[in-house]
Formats: sequence, structure tokens, C-alpha cells
Amino acid sequence: MAQIDNNLKQQLAKPQTWFCKYFPKRIRNVGEKEIADRQMVYDFKDGKSFEAVAQMTAASMKEQYGEKCSGIVFLPVPASTNEKNELRYKAFCERVCELTGAINGFDHVKVAGGRLAIHENRKLEKEIRKVNIITFDEKWFCDKTIVTFDDVITRGITWATYSDQLEQLGAHVIGGIFLAKTHYKVNKQ
Repeated sequence: MAQIDNNLKQQLAKPQTWFCKYFPKRIRNVGEKEIADRQMVYDFKDGKSFEAVAQMTAASMKEQYGEKCSGIVFLPVPASTNEKNELRYKAFCERVCELTGAINGFDHVKVAGGRLAIHENRKLEKEIRKVNIITFDEKWFCDKTIVTFDDVITRGITWATYSDQLEQLGAHVIGGIFLAKTHYKVNKQ
């Protein structure tokens, strides 16, 4: 277990970029910007309005990696089902790669199905959820440099686990880009 923890810590130490704060709906004392950002996350998850997110993602990649974008694989953390994954990420990944010149990795990871897993939530209560089983085009990832994308990062464990899986296939994950980072407290100014 300590080895897994160290691998995740190494992943979590890599550069992470996010564009807005995501406040779950139960956080009620948020302002108009926070509500608009939450709606943007919902719309993105529903496959709507991905163009604005693609533009932000591409601009961030170009700023961080410049001409190196053409040698980077852009790859989303898969959604929970194949249908959601296609809806959320297929056209989005195509657009980001069109804007940056990056290599589209979308077709090299598939959501194969789901299984039940026990998760512990913030209150340390156990909850059973269905989690996705993903398959990789394993040989394709060897020696690839990758930037991953996910819609929302909370603690980063899902992203770090996914990045670690990619590195076990011989890839090198150099960072993660996220539409939003989960926050629970609103800082009033």
C-alpha cells in the first residue's frame, strides 16, 4: 500500500491547472460567478458548450508547453460510462487537438463496463458506488508524453491513479488540466 501511496503522491506533485472553482450544490452561499461556473461544469458534463472549455484548455496548453504541444498526447480521464465518455470528451478532444496540434489520445482508452466498489466519503461513511472499468491500447502508450484532462478535481486521487496507470504502460504524464477544482468554503471579500 505504501508504494501505491508514493506513486499517487508523485502524480499529485505534478503541475495541475484549473479554470474555475466548483462549489457543489449543497454549498448555498455562493455568488453569481460561482453559480455560472457550476452551470458551466454541468453543461460540459452534458456535452454542451465544450467550445469555451476547449479554447481555455488549448490556451493553457500553448502557454505551458508552446511548440512542444505537437509531441504531447491529450487524454481525458474517462467518464463513468462509455456513453458519457463519448458525449463529454470525443468532440472536445478533437477540438483541443485541432487548436494545439497535440495528439488525440481519446480513441486509445475505452470504458468497458462498470463494477461496484466501496468508497469512503468526506464524513468517513462507506458508500457503494459503481465505478468504471477502462481498457488501454497498452502498446500505443509506451514512450508517449501525456497531458490529462478531467472536468472536476477534488482531492485528485482519481486523476493520480489514472496517471499512474498510464505510466505503468510506459507513458510519461507531465500534468493535468481541469475545468474546475471543488471548493466547499466561499471566501467573501
